[in-house]
Amino acid sequence: MLRVTRCSALILLLPLLFSLPACKRKQRAKVQATREEDAPLAMVVHMADPKASQQLLKGFHNVEQGSWRWTMGKFAVLLRVPDNAAQKQVELQMKFSVPDPIIQKLKSVTLSASVNGVPLPPVTYTKPGEYLFSRQVPAKALGGETATVEFALDKALAPGSLDSRELGVVASTIGFEWK
Repeated sequence: MLRVTRCSALILLLPLLFSLPACKRKQRAKVQATREEDAPLAMVVHMADPKASQQLLKGFHNVEQGSWRWTMGKFAVLLRVPDNAAQKQVELQMKFSVPDPIIQKLKSVTLSASVNGVPLPPVTYTKPGEYLFSRQVPAKALGGETATVEFALDKALAPGSLDSRELGVVASTIGFEWK
């Protein structure tokens, strides 16, 4: 017959005693909500990025096909200015396309831009396709931590002709790049 002595009972109970503190009620982790407005601004805005919406100031429609947005005739973004922008050459770049229906209806579109009110040379597009609008930004336009970049098309499709919305071009990214 198995005989349990005080010593053997203590040895059997020791693991149980050491495990008791582990059974304490765990404290709940504190979850702190972060607001998208508090997220740092990007130098390059990807139209499909949900965080990008905080930097789209005006003139953009909802994301389509998970990658791009139609613009209106006038649209604007807020971008973070690159560090040491005054010492480097910075370009404003926008990857976009001019869809065939825009050229068929309007024959051409001229895209102009300004950075913090400083105008950049415009470009005219007469054929449908994918384009990179790229313009050097004068250092005087990049004095702060952020820059408001405003774009304007000389023509856009009015609501009703192809869509119930005003349609300009199809934007995929807008941002600053070092040269």
